[in-house]
Amino acid sequence: MKLFQLVMWRMSTILVVILTCWAVLFYLAIMEEVNDEVDDSLSDYAESLILRSLSGEQMPDTSNGSNNQYFLYEVTPEYAASYPNISYRDEMVYITEKGETEPARILMTIFQKEDGGYMELVVYTPTIEKFDLQRAVLGWIVFLYVLLFLMILAVNAWVFHRNMRPLYSLLKWLEDYRLGTKEKPLDESLRIVEFRKLNEAANMFSERSEKLYEQQKLFIGNASHEMQTPLAICRNRLEMLMEDETLTEKQLSELMKTHRTLENLTRLNKSLLLLCKIENRQFTDVKSLCLNELLLQYLDDYKEVYAYRHVQVEVHVEECFRLEMSESLATVLLTNLLKNAFVHVTEGGVISLSFTASSFRISNTGDASLDKNRIFERFYKEGKAEGSTGLGLALVDSICKAYHLTLSYTFEDGQHIFSIVS
Repeated sequence: MKLFQLVMWRMSTILVVILTCWAVLFYLAIMEEVNDEVDDSLSDYAESLILRSLSGEQMPDTSNGSNNQYFLYEVTPEYAASYPNISYRDEMVYITEKGETEPARILMTIFQKEDGGYMELVVYTPTIEKFDLQRAVLGWIVFLYVLLFLMILAVNAWVFHRNMRPLYSLLKWLEDYRLGTKEKPLDESLRIVEFRKLNEAANMFSERSEKLYEQQKLFIGNASHEMQTPLAICRNRLEMLMEDETLTEKQLSELMKTHRTLENLTRLNKSLLLLCKIENRQFTDVKSLCLNELLLQYLDDYKEVYAYRHVQVEVHVEECFRLEMSESLATVLLTNLLKNAFVHVTEGGVISLSFTASSFRISNTGDASLDKNRIFERFYKEGKAEGSTGLGLALVDSICKAYHLTLSYTFEDGQHIFSIVS
């Protein structure tokens, strides 16, 4: 869930609760105000009737043409004691002036005459249709509720996006950031303190990362040079010793074993340094490559080297498998897969190469399935191939991860199958 969606969701939840409470209170307040106005009118009319009755003046007609009607009853002291002095209620009554039944507001009160007797006065007046009023008020409240809700959300959305621009700029900068590309630093002159501190922290992190990146590049370069030179010297000296005619056959055999060990160590050193460079994203020479054409440049060489194994090679090309990547890494990727296939194919077996617009597949005949969970680990060796460093497939896996390619291994119908999908 995005930050904007989370904020809007929480804001909407709070607004629904607040506006619902407001709508209910607003409705109750309106209805209370309507009843207060009618009750005040009834109270004034009832008071004038009581004064007339107590003063002995002639009472007006029960229906005086104003839609107000009254009834006056003599009641017992017990009845008077059992009822409150004044009460209000809503009821449907027959209005003589209109000749129909209508909703009315009724006032009932009991007063005592001079002779000690009790009188009950019932006064009622027609009121507005409460149901119609409720429906009208509720309709307007819902309309205002929805309108206010949408306006508040719109304003909040505008304010959010307006004030969060620096955050989105920072996120975009982080997404586009690549080590070694010298990205333009973020603006540190923002008015909002928190965003300014975020940009400052991001710039500091970028500077630190660039320094570490340069230090790693320097270390890898120095390590490669410092290790390759002694290894080369050792190999040369061994080769010179091997040319000595006074050496016995046993001594020459031991020197040859040592020479092969040094060669393996040299290859191992180069592979480890290459892995380190790949993981540190030190290959920035990216260009569009057709892997079909690149692989075919090396295929004949491998067929010639491993001709003694009598391997049959099949190539199927549907379309050019084109990728944006470093040519040197593409070469490492393809040659390692080719070498792996030629080394582990059965004698007189078949190697099949297939290309589509979005995938590359290489398969070779084999005896048994390899461990899918460990095959791409460093130094993992299922067999004991002579001269193998155990890093070939680990290099392939690292290159695929660096360029977001999907690498998979399966064993079907006696064939080891490696697939790369873009």
